[in-house]
Amino acid sequence: MTALEWKLVVDTRNAPALADFWAAALAYQVEDNSALITGLLAAGRLPEAAVAEHNGTRVFRGFAAIRHPDDPYDKATGIGRGRRILFQDVPEPKPAKNRLHIDVHAGPDARDATVARLEALGATRVEEVDKGPAGHWWLMCDPEGNEFCVA
Repeated sequence: MTALEWKLVVDTRNAPALADFWAAALAYQVEDNSALITGLLAAGRLPEAAVAEHNGTRVFRGFAAIRHPDDPYDKATGIGRGRRILFQDVPEPKPAKNRLHIDVHAGPDARDATVARLEALGATRVEEVDKGPAGHWWLMCDPEGNEFCVA
């Protein structure tokens, strides 16, 4: 059996802003779909109402994605073909604790510096967890309150 392709999808209130946060947090790249959007608009296959502007670039309204900088991507569409996270706006607020979260592995020598860097990007510390030999990490929240850990 061949491994399946996948992407992680995160529900958001502001997809482009959260994509910017996670791209900076993980050293990923925000996907640039502006050429695809321009082509779809010109062909009449996308209504102008489905497009927004973020940081001077046309984006799909309510959607943004980031990709690992070393992974392949389609140059015509900007869509990654490897490790990706897609952010999509939803109308309802986050109801409770995440059932799935990202662990950022900084290593014990870089954990404190990574936590400080993520705070500067807009994350907040929630709780320091020390399980002795089982691990030591910080539980944090991204700017929209999604939990993640830094170990």
